[in-house]
Amino acid sequence: MSRQKDKYTWSAKVGEGGEIVIPDEARELFDIRPGDTLFLLGNRKKGIVILPRSVSLERYLRILTADNGVLWD
Repeated sequence: MSRQKDKYTWSAKVGEGGEIVIPDEARELFDIRPGDTLFLLGNRKKGIVILPRSVSLERYLRILTADNGVLWD
């Protein structure tokens, strides 16, 4: 895990069945619990962003499209 004031990066492995194991520290930070629903935003060129349910999806969409109205232009 890498950390810079309120910004974090983690790595996770994808299992045989496609499951992703979220690191303990990330689950604790975002209060992610077994059975929770996560939002996945994808862009074929830019990749995938996974948002915990505690984060407002609408808020992130506004931030991501603020420049030009296009998700990850």
